[in-house]
Amino acid sequence: MDVESLVSWSRAQFALTAMYHWLFVPLTLGLGIIMSLAETKYYRSGDEFWKKSTKYWQKLFGINFAIGVATGIILEFQFGTNWSNYSWFVGDIFGAPLAIEGILAFFMESTFIAVMFFGWGKVSKGFHLASSWLTIIGATISAVWILVANAWMQNPRGMVFNPETMRNEMADFWAVALSPTAIIKFLHTITTSWTLGTFFALGICAIYLLRKKNVEFAKRNLKIIAPFGLLAALLSAVTGHSSAVDVANNQPMKLAAMEALYDAGVSTPEGKTADGKGLGLGMAGVLNPKKQLPDDAHAPYLFSVEVPRLLSYMVDGTPDRYVPGVINILEGGYHKPDGSVALSTEEMMRRGRIAIDALNAFRSARKAGDSIGAAQHRAVLEENFPYYGYGYFTSKYESVPNIPLTYYSFRIMVGLGGAFLLLFILLTWYTYKRNEELPRTKWLLWASLLLTPCAWIASEAGWVVAEVGRQPWTIQNLLPVKAAISKIEASSVMITFTLFFLLFTIMLVAEINIMRKAIRQGPDAH
Repeated sequence: MDVESLVSWSRAQFALTAMYHWLFVPLTLGLGIIMSLAETKYYRSGDEFWKKSTKYWQKLFGINFAIGVATGIILEFQFGTNWSNYSWFVGDIFGAPLAIEGILAFFMESTFIAVMFFGWGKVSKGFHLASSWLTIIGATISAVWILVANAWMQNPRGMVFNPETMRNEMADFWAVALSPTAIIKFLHTITTSWTLGTFFALGICAIYLLRKKNVEFAKRNLKIIAPFGLLAALLSAVTGHSSAVDVANNQPMKLAAMEALYDAGVSTPEGKTADGKGLGLGMAGVLNPKKQLPDDAHAPYLFSVEVPRLLSYMVDGTPDRYVPGVINILEGGYHKPDGSVALSTEEMMRRGRIAIDALNAFRSARKAGDSIGAAQHRAVLEENFPYYGYGYFTSKYESVPNIPLTYYSFRIMVGLGGAFLLLFILLTWYTYKRNEELPRTKWLLWASLLLTPCAWIASEAGWVVAEVGRQPWTIQNLLPVKAAISKIEASSVMITFTLFFLLFTIMLVAEINIMRKAIRQGPDAH
């Protein structure tokens, strides 16, 4: 079995299914809010226009929801087929949030979505409105538990390793569910999903206004869409900053890759730069393709536009905070904010190998009935277990993620987020101050239409930053990717990769065509 090929194809297949699935999820979360806001307007005013609008958004919501569920089911099955070592090692922890998601959120969605679609005229207006909101709340709760599981992979806590079963066992459920990483990841993911769903509705309204079709529908719905989009974009920026601070504290290598920061100089015991000058934030730049570790002969950038000291300030609120670069993290020796000195990657690799050897010795002693020897080996294992995952590396450079992909993805996400915020500010002002001029303000409508697909690009880029920046870990510092895969042939994964690619592409094309037909027909053909 070619391990390197198996790892590559397993990663590629999971990336394929995850990115296809994420085309549908944020649209469900964002469009569901637009749909529910429209029905709230109908409930309060009794205006049949808003009932018609609600049914129109519901139709588009339903099309997307169905395909999103199908892709999500396939995604979760891969934990058993392609990542069985991962599932065995941490299944007791990772499986709990997913089980809650399936039992609580999915049943909640499936119950109330039936009332939402088929309950018009059969239940009271109040109960129907509640069903619409509970449907999207159920979808959001579903996202909560999935994001809790993902956040635990980024910052594992609340567990104890049991060497007798070779499994990590949950010791504190609330430490897993309410970790700062989980809360921040949920808030940022939900708010960016709202932004994406709002852009979808905005793009439809822009098409109608440009074509002078369903003009009244577009103008009135924009009074919901524009302010909600502005709110979502603002919250996305705030939660995005909080997410970056969390990364700086818990995943310094990811932050270094996001900034293509190789060497930050020397730190002081106070956790500041030795020269008293903080690190700048690169706003835009082009990386030097010749820059490869361990090569120090080439500059990291061909050019870069940087704001002095801004990175240090954003991470800690102080302009001289020390932020380690890739080389600093590999070599260790710098002072952390808590005053401790960082270990080098090679030292963590050494301790990781001690942990692995102690685990094997523990199991052998236990099998031989040597309780004293087993206890001694267990003590060594527990002392070095925080570095367990590093023991699988053969080179310290294995711990460095793909820097160019992480760097450019981060700037695509942030740059587009800034453009979204500016657009929604302008759109909200035009919607409420110059509503009658909107059909003639073609530059704004074209900007709205052209930025609509960029919402998906920004969303996918955000996940690339989160997941590629974490590499080579499936679980940060605990289990590298190459130790998490199933023992299967790479050719089997290649075949399923091809099948999934064809299946998902067909489903995506089908959804686009159905959506296009529904949009062309307009709200009068619900």
